[in-house]
Amino acid sequence: MAENTDVIVVGGGYAGVMAANRLTRRDGVTVTLINPRPAFVERIRLHQLVGGSDDAVVDYQEILAGGVGLVVDTVTRIDAAGRRVTLASGGTLHYDYLIYAVGSGSADPSVPGAAEHAYPIATLEEARRLQPIIDAVPASAALTVVGAGSTGIETASELAELGRKVTLVCGRVLGPYLHPRARRAVAGHLAKLGVTVLEGPGARVTGVTGDAVQLADGRELASGVTIWTAGFGVPDLAVRSGLSTDALGRLLTDETLTSVDDARVVAAGDSAAPSDVPVRMSCQSAVQLGPQAAETVLSRIAGELPANFNFGSAGQCISLGRRAGVVQFAQKNDTATRMFHLGGRPMAMLKESVCRSTLWQLSYEARRPGSLNLWFKDRQRQKSLRAKSGEAPAVASRPA
Repeated sequence: MAENTDVIVVGGGYAGVMAANRLTRRDGVTVTLINPRPAFVERIRLHQLVGGSDDAVVDYQEILAGGVGLVVDTVTRIDAAGRRVTLASGGTLHYDYLIYAVGSGSADPSVPGAAEHAYPIATLEEARRLQPIIDAVPASAALTVVGAGSTGIETASELAELGRKVTLVCGRVLGPYLHPRARRAVAGHLAKLGVTVLEGPGARVTGVTGDAVQLADGRELASGVTIWTAGFGVPDLAVRSGLSTDALGRLLTDETLTSVDDARVVAAGDSAAPSDVPVRMSCQSAVQLGPQAAETVLSRIAGELPANFNFGSAGQCISLGRRAGVVQFAQKNDTATRMFHLGGRPMAMLKESVCRSTLWQLSYEARRPGSLNLWFKDRQRQKSLRAKSGEAPAVASRPA
């Protein structure tokens, strides 16, 4: 009888689910997905949860292959030498291979008062905590959104469309990822929604109190509720487990997504830092890296050298409330281009279709593992890495 291989996937987000589903394409592989929640969280809809238009939760039965075992728990430590994980519940699980897909969350704010008085929305629990707080304050209360990335823009738009008085504090520039032309168009639509946008060095937040936001130029903004969307961080599981990480705490890997410390640990999604040059945190990268991390494991099980991962960007979709949106196209290396579309209902429908298609990719991989390979390829990455290091990126050896 062929030997069975146990693979643990830590984290049930976009990357983790894609990886777990892809692993089921090989017989003799037992796949266990460990996640702290019993349901899948659509992180790209958390701003809708805050606005009350979606619950941002999907049953795992809809997107997870039947052969994947789900353990609702939290991994507190990875013992790479012993090939086992410790669970918060007190138990331990053995693995032959582990896929590290713990995702990302809110970064700990260093601004005085932000941790005590501002509300992050990077996780389901944070968004659920914020929703009743917003509902409880008067409709005339000033709401302040700090951070002008896609989450900040989408949250500000969602609340403004409900008739709320919203100020979006950008710190430096609105939508740093956006092409200047797209940025101007987004700013115009935010103005139509009544959002006050504050940009420039003087708009950097220096302090947060229970009823105000203080800026670098001395201004103090009255704020009934302050929402913090500035920056993301990753769980410190890799650090606590003694694995090599980048400065943010993402697991350092080679170009096959294999840990530089252990060939039986592979990473995917926001918590991976291949060659210390990670791709942008997004569900777009997660659904690409997840199955490729699984392919690395499957190659090692088969005694083959895994391939380097391929990632390519198509751009970014940003909703501007329920009735508008923007599509920012990008080169495959994730550099924004001049071509974009901004419009009314059609763009809102396009953003909605993107959200639904992401779930479709998860469920399709569950039904037909190994058949979905829709990612775009940035063929310049390897060339850039070689130029940076003066030699080809290292590839991890076969596991012992």
